[in-house]
Amino acid sequence: MWKPGKTSPVRSDWTVTYFLTVFAKMPYFARVLLFLFCLVLLVESRNPRRRRWSGHLEIPRLSHLYKKTHDITKLQKGKTEQLLKVDEHDFTMRPAFGGPAIPVGVDVQVESLDSISEVDMDFTMTLYLRHYWKDERLSFPSTTNKSMTFDGRLVKKIWVPDVFFVHSKRSFTHDTTTDNIMLRVFPDGHVLYSMRITVTAMCNMDFSHFPLDSQTCSLELESYAYTDEDLMLYWKNGDESLKTDEKISLSQFLIHKFHTTSRLAFYSSTGWYNRLYINFTLRRHIFFFLLQTYFPATLMVMLSWVSFWIDHRAVPARVSLGSTTVLTMSTIITGVNASMPRVSYIKAVDIYLWVSFVFVFLSVLEYAAVNYLTTVQERKERELRDKAPCLCGMLHSRTIMLDGNYSESEANSLAGYTRSHIVTDEERQEKIVVHLALSDEANTSRKKGLKSHMGLRIIQNTHVIDKYSRLIFPAFYIFFNLIYWSVFC
Repeated sequence: MWKPGKTSPVRSDWTVTYFLTVFAKMPYFARVLLFLFCLVLLVESRNPRRRRWSGHLEIPRLSHLYKKTHDITKLQKGKTEQLLKVDEHDFTMRPAFGGPAIPVGVDVQVESLDSISEVDMDFTMTLYLRHYWKDERLSFPSTTNKSMTFDGRLVKKIWVPDVFFVHSKRSFTHDTTTDNIMLRVFPDGHVLYSMRITVTAMCNMDFSHFPLDSQTCSLELESYAYTDEDLMLYWKNGDESLKTDEKISLSQFLIHKFHTTSRLAFYSSTGWYNRLYINFTLRRHIFFFLLQTYFPATLMVMLSWVSFWIDHRAVPARVSLGSTTVLTMSTIITGVNASMPRVSYIKAVDIYLWVSFVFVFLSVLEYAAVNYLTTVQERKERELRDKAPCLCGMLHSRTIMLDGNYSESEANSLAGYTRSHIVTDEERQEKIVVHLALSDEANTSRKKGLKSHMGLRIIQNTHVIDKYSRLIFPAFYIFFNLIYWSVFC
């Protein structure tokens, strides 16, 4: 029996019969097109739809995990500010305004100590600066008690401590690839504010022991606007608040110690402020200066001593050697001072270089004295020879000058000698000149003893000042080095 809501089988059969009758009356070409159209519809109905722009399959249904994952990025604009209640408070004022001072903890991690400049008397440091405080205006409800992390864009909308670096010459916050600023807010209102900063600050250096010196520098942090009645800066974990990278190293210095201190700073116009100090001690490596300064200066002093063994009659050799060593010492002193600040006190390296310069200069003066005394002595000898009578043309003879105390008979009694002429009594009172003709045997014996007297003649030609200088100069220079290195080391 047929019921309403169902298709009548008689009507269904009539529809099929009608469709077949029309299909039979259609031309052959039309029947082929209709068959192909029906076939395409059948294939498309069984295949899933594809995206025209990517070619990837469309996911007809969401996965079970995707439904449970809560994507916070789909919140409406301003939802974060509403969660932190940024618009409901005035963040131009500090937390708990009008009440006690807000404590702000600080810790620092030193990433690198980039450079130390003696000429500018400053240092450059890269560090991570972190602040910790509590602002109940930023508290938010949370069931998981997890914090929320933001970048530097939210920092401009809330209150942050106005910490600056005292005695800094220049500083900047890194901004590659974005501003290196992190803000982390906890549900109870605690805030962590971190920045990556490079700062160049002044360091008062004492070069009185340079280059055998140790320098102590400090980086000072302080609030710019808030006194100790409004903001209390403190090291969050004491000495553990300062951490350094173990790979930090410098070419000229050995990093000896890092430590922290804190004290109050007073300004007559504004009052007392909390100030934090990052102190570090640097000890200079001496080996570079030994090679570049001390060894060359010592070698120049020793080279100046070579002139003491050169014959004083070799004027060009000794003068050129002395002038070369003096000019070299001047160049060394100029090069050292060019890389140092123009301080008004004497440095340790100045003492060594100038004492070495004095030793070199004294060796030049020593030869000037030797040359002058030698010239005076030769002049006197030449004057004495000019006063003696001329004995020209007398070969193989030797002149003996005797005082007037000898009589003529005593002079004539000399065996083996011939009398040259007869002198009067008046001439005998001044000087008696006796010419002795050497025999062939005497000439032969003199030639044999010539070689034995060569060493004696060389010693006689060396001035006595050179002899003493060979001992005095090295002895005093060694004594100076002993005192110098024992005092400054």
